[in-house]
Amino acid sequence: MTQGEIEVLLVEDNPSDVELTLRALQKRNLANRVVVARDGVEALQLLERAEAPPKVVLLDLKLPKLNGLEVLRRMKSDDRTRRIPVVVLTSSHEEPDVEESYRLGVNSYIVKPVDFESFASAVAEVGLYWLLLNHPPE
Repeated sequence: MTQGEIEVLLVEDNPSDVELTLRALQKRNLANRVVVARDGVEALQLLERAEAPPKVVLLDLKLPKLNGLEVLRRMKSDDRTRRIPVVVLTSSHEEPDVEESYRLGVNSYIVKPVDFESFASAVAEVGLYWLLLNHPPE
């Protein structure tokens, strides 16, 4: 693995959710190359500098500097990042957020479960699918 390689780009500003997500991925041995961006601007900068695209982006919607919907919009309008799978992992149950996410091309929209076990299970299943089961085009 070189410095620029990312397997999972986690875009999350809440330190507790970052910790829970990393623990859930580590529990299933899926956290070897996880990079965390704390805001939307940092996420886009990391994607721009990455030597290879991540296998999946886990994206919160409520972010500082640049919100998750704008990150998604920019990713899906850029030829270099358009095909990267994006999973929205957010606390928002708002139907307009769900609709806009899918309109912009999100691959999956998951509302974060409140309790740790459910949250950990959801993150582990997302990681398992996108990192081990999904077979994207080359």
